Amino acid sequence: MKHNPLKNRLIGVAVFFGLFLLLFFVTLYNNQIIHGSEYRAKSISSNATAEVVEASRGILTDRNGKVLVSNRLAYTLTLTEDAFDDEAEENAAILRLTDLCRKNDTAWVDTLPITMTEPFEFLPTARENEAFLEYTKDHKIPFTTSTITATQLLGRMRSLFHVDGAFTDEEARRIIGVRYELAVRPSYVFAEDVSVSLISQIVDGHFTGVTTGTSSARVYNTVYAAHILGRVSRIYAEDWESYRDKGYSMDALVGKGGVEEAFEEFLHGTNGARLITTDSAGKITGELYTKDPQPGGTVALTLDIDLQRDAENSLAKTIRGMMDEDSEERGGAAAVVKVGTGEILALASYPTFDPATFDRDYEKLLDDKRLPMFNRAVNGIYAPGSTFKPCTAVAALESGIITPSTTIRDQGIYTYYPYPQPMCWIYSQYHSTHGYLNVSEAITESCNYFFYEVGRLTGIKTIDKYATQFGLGQHTGIEIGDSAGALASPEYAEENDLDWTDGQTITAAIGQSYNLFTPLQLANYIATLVSGGQHYEAHLLKDVKSYDNSRLISVYDKGPLNTVSMSDSTREAVMRGMHNLTTEGSVAPQFSKCVVSAGAKTGTAQVGTALNNGVFVAFAPYENPEIAVAVVIEKGGSGAALADTAVEIINAYFSRDDSNAPVIGENTLLK
Repeated sequence: MKHNPLKNRLIGVAVFFGLFLLLFFVTLYNNQIIHGSEYRAKSISSNATAEVVEASRGILTDRNGKVLVSNRLAYTLTLTEDAFDDEAEENAAILRLTDLCRKNDTAWVDTLPITMTEPFEFLPTARENEAFLEYTKDHKIPFTTSTITATQLLGRMRSLFHVDGAFTDEEARRIIGVRYELAVRPSYVFAEDVSVSLISQIVDGHFTGVTTGTSSARVYNTVYAAHILGRVSRIYAEDWESYRDKGYSMDALVGKGGVEEAFEEFLHGTNGARLITTDSAGKITGELYTKDPQPGGTVALTLDIDLQRDAENSLAKTIRGMMDEDSEERGGAAAVVKVGTGEILALASYPTFDPATFDRDYEKLLDDKRLPMFNRAVNGIYAPGSTFKPCTAVAALESGIITPSTTIRDQGIYTYYPYPQPMCWIYSQYHSTHGYLNVSEAITESCNYFFYEVGRLTGIKTIDKYATQFGLGQHTGIEIGDSAGALASPEYAEENDLDWTDGQTITAAIGQSYNLFTPLQLANYIATLVSGGQHYEAHLLKDVKSYDNSRLISVYDKGPLNTVSMSDSTREAVMRGMHNLTTEGSVAPQFSKCVVSAGAKTGTAQVGTALNNGVFVAFAPYENPEIAVAVVIEKGGSGAALADTAVEIINAYFSRDDSNAPVIGENTLLK
């Protein structure tokens, strides 16, 4: 057979290319399939930077699903010192940046507790600012108001930061404030929620050390409930350690005050992470999410925002209508609690503020002598006056001192003790008496003489035992924190270096002496009374759902804290007296406009001025109570003057059709 050399060469070439292709495919398989992930990660890491993806904060709604606080995309400015060659350049750049912000009406983060303008003074928060105290200690600056003034401290810091004399004192204060933030913060977000216009000016103006970024800003869909909602801010330097232990990034947004802080664990989402790839010119070529952000939960409050609106508006109208020399100083509060649950339906405090402009208005709010930032509903403590008499009545009835049919004769002046010898109000005003009354009639007429005698016979220990069970002089349990107030007793007097005599018992029995309670305590006390003694914590949390509403994370389901031992006859006798006040007593004209039957009690609390504080409590309906209301107005005079406010709140609750209430979408302002 003839040998064909061409054929042999072709076979050799084919075998060679076959082996080559086999090697190519083996290599390709090895690189793409077996080691693909490893090589891809190495490739990305060589031209990628890691970024934290901030999780969206959870939204807040009322009990009916109406959105109270939501989110929107916002721009931020971050300032770093690394870009500056020396302190003179840095100081000049800071002044230029703050000048631009002022022209654009943009606030920046400055927590140095000294006023921004002359004459410089320490802010009230100075003694509580841990970062500031630590900073002054580290730099051997003696900080007490008796050893150094705000101007002197600024002088020390001016030298420390080499802010030369070319700057005015107010310019130096701005520079020092920013330098202080850079010194105490591991990461300094200079300004939040800045406008696109300002971003453009920053970019066009080549501001050294400033970088722009994005974040989420809170959107307040209501101007109401400002004292309840709270706000968010970057983590304060003094708080960083505790948040770090919880896994927060150093510049995370966290709740400050109100339910934003109280329910931080539910509202704060879990941040994600991504890799940004760039080419040699720095142009972004791609994004790779290595961990998706997890938004925070949806927190539903017990508040009814429509009732909250009506309560705030009614309270404001009543106070503004009291036109006299005290009108510029007068404040007040109202609380509405659901009977049998402790759910807070409304919590109004006057004067108030707009939560959407809080940061911008902060200095003005701080200087306002009417204290608009003070939540009077949970932290204002007031003598309850005669609204305490139902508690005294329960204590006397349940301890067997009196029965519902027991009568006591009002003799005008109570002369059992040599001192004091107080008068019944009707005797001091009209030089007459109420005659013989039983406990229901004494509540309706608010007869002081009756309760002086009953209080003396019952004794302060028994009265206080029942007051404590009603939650008076105690923390209510509300998640945003509150004042405990005070319950008059020999022990309280001794602890506070005050006098106590047997005569204090009779004044305590009518709500005077050292008794001091919050409006929320008063509302919850009445809710406990008319429920038959079921005392619940007052609370704002209804439930928490995942951001997509696919699962229930938490629901408030606590039972009563305690049960006040109370017979049906006791409850009925006290409620009858309160009901008769609204039908034939001093507030009958106001309650003739009430859409349901109700019970109420007036209170006038002496405060050592010509005008007393007005206190008023109510419940409705009388037959089957659903809500309890408390209203307090500073220097409001007679408690009866507050009846119109209580009636308007009750009518607001019972007059609307909840079944047709629309759920308001995000970015919708409730007016």
